[in-house]
Amino acid sequence: MTETVTIAPVAAPKHSSNSVLSHALYIMKDNPVTGLAFGLFALIALLALFGPYIVPYDPLASNTAQALKAPSMAHWFGTDQLGRDIFSRVIVATRLDFIIAIASVILVFIMGGFAGIAAGFFGGWTDRIVSRIADTIMAFPLFVLAMGIVAALGNTVTNIVIATAIVNFPLYVRVARAEANVRREAGFVQAARLSGNGDYRILLAHILPNIMPIMMVQISLTMGYAILNAAGLSFIGLGVKPPTPEWGIMVAEGAANIISGEWWIALFPGAALMIAVFTFNLLGDGLRDLVDPQRRT
Repeated sequence: MTETVTIAPVAAPKHSSNSVLSHALYIMKDNPVTGLAFGLFALIALLALFGPYIVPYDPLASNTAQALKAPSMAHWFGTDQLGRDIFSRVIVATRLDFIIAIASVILVFIMGGFAGIAAGFFGGWTDRIVSRIADTIMAFPLFVLAMGIVAALGNTVTNIVIATAIVNFPLYVRVARAEANVRREAGFVQAARLSGNGDYRILLAHILPNIMPIMMVQISLTMGYAILNAAGLSFIGLGVKPPTPEWGIMVAEGAANIISGEWWIALFPGAALMIAVFTFNLLGDGLRDLVDPQRRT
C-alpha cells in the first residue's frame, strides 16, 4: 500500500510595509544628530508646502506707516523698509528655495550621476568624453560660472536651477565614476552577467543601488550648496527678481540697514538660510545609512 505524502506549500515571506519606516526610526534613534536633521528637514518641507497659507500677512503687501519696525508681538521678525512683514516673507521664501534645491539636485543627479556611472562601468571613449566635460567645467570658478550662465540665459528660477546643476556636474561625475569603476568587476556583477543580465540592467539593478549611499551624502551636500548658490546670485542681483520673497534677496535688502541699526532685516532671513544649509549637511549621514543595503537587515 502506497502512502501519499502531501507537502504543504511554504508561504513566501511577506515584505513588511513598515520595514523602511522601522529602519528609518532605528537610524534616528541610534544617532540623535541624524534625528535632529530629519526633524528640521521635515519642518522645512512642511513650511515649503503650507507656509504661504499660514502666514499672518501678505508677504508682498507694503505699508510705509509700519516701515522699519523692530520685532514685536504684531510683527515677530519686524518689518522691512517698505513695511512688509519679514516673518511672512521668510516663511513664504522657504518654498522657492526648497524647490530650487530639490530641482537642481534631481537634475544634476540625472545628468552627472548616470554619466559618471556609465563612464566608470564602460570606460573607453565614454569615460574620456564624460571626464573631459567635467574637467572643462572644473576649470572655471564655480560661482563665477553660475553667474555667467544666469547672466547669459536670464535670471529666472529655471535658469538658476540649470546653472546650479551644471556647476555641480563634475562632483557627481567623479563620485559616481569612482564607485562604478571599483564595482564593475565585483563578484555580484560577474554573477549578474553570468545570469544573462545585460549591461544596462546591471547598471540600474546592481551598480546603482550599491553606490547610492555615497551618492546620498553628495545629494545632501549639494542641496545646501544649491540654496547658498541661489542666495548668492540673488544677493548680487542675478537671482530671483524682487519683490519675490527669497532669502538671498532679503539679506541683500537688509545689508544696507545694518549700519543704521535695523539688524533684523538681514538677521532672520540669514538665520533661515543658515539653518537650511546646516540641516542638509547633517542629513547626509542619515540618508547614507537609510539607503545602504548593508545596514538593512
